[in-house]
Amino acid sequence: MKTIVSIKILLTLLIVTGLSGCLFIKAPQVATIRLKGSDTMQLIARAWAADYMSKNPGVSVYVQGGGSATGFMAISKGTADIALASRLIRSTEAQTLSRQYEKIGISFLVAKDALSIYLNPTNPINNLSLNQLQAIFTGRVTNWREVGGVDAPIRVVIRPPTSGTYFYLKEHVLHDSAYVAAAVTLPTTSAITQFVATHPQAIGYGGLAYGHDVKHCSINGIPASEDEVRRNRYPLTRYLYLYTVDKPQGEIKRFIDYTLSAAGQKIVADVGYVSIWPTGQ
Repeated sequence: MKTIVSIKILLTLLIVTGLSGCLFIKAPQVATIRLKGSDTMQLIARAWAADYMSKNPGVSVYVQGGGSATGFMAISKGTADIALASRLIRSTEAQTLSRQYEKIGISFLVAKDALSIYLNPTNPINNLSLNQLQAIFTGRVTNWREVGGVDAPIRVVIRPPTSGTYFYLKEHVLHDSAYVAAAVTLPTTSAITQFVATHPQAIGYGGLAYGHDVKHCSINGIPASEDEVRRNRYPLTRYLYLYTVDKPQGEIKRFIDYTLSAAGQKIVADVGYVSIWPTGQ
């Protein structure tokens, strides 16, 4: 009888030990890459993320918007690994990184873009000069008739100050003058294109890849086309960037290398921006 009890105890111990071993088997770890920032770059970033994850099943890539300033804040706080930016980092943002990490950030040029001026398709105007744009967005010109259009008030639509595009236009077109006080502020580029598409007298701005339902106005007689942007002839040509706090390593480096590869740059072109080199090369 004692022998039977001993065997039962031994079997029970073996079963418990086996189950305990199963409980402590480690699940495969999933690498995580967090991108945050520029609304202009959301189309590219989400396409990159989807393609990269399909090719690397052990990696999760998360993309959030909020504007370039939000992206720089996120990497300074450690809540993002990569900032998406449609402008260069500002001195105050670099100082924040320096105080936190004793680094000022590293940038990677990943695409070219035209800051495009959106008009309603029914607007007869097809071209505006930089001077006319400055006058419109600062409020010195308030009627389309003053720039060769119909007799109707102009409805200016802009992005919020967290947007890199907001500051790009302010610096390069308004020369740091204030936007017109009556401007409508909308949170995303998609919201701006929707507004312009449904309001005949509206004017807005944003990335080249957005706005299939609006007219992309020529500036100084030059259209916002791929060829004109690639050759830097379009007046509002700019680069799009990825930023990290320090030299990237591991999976983050592999992801950034991917964005600069032929596959990553093809996505840039497919989305509607301009690759940093012709994707056929």
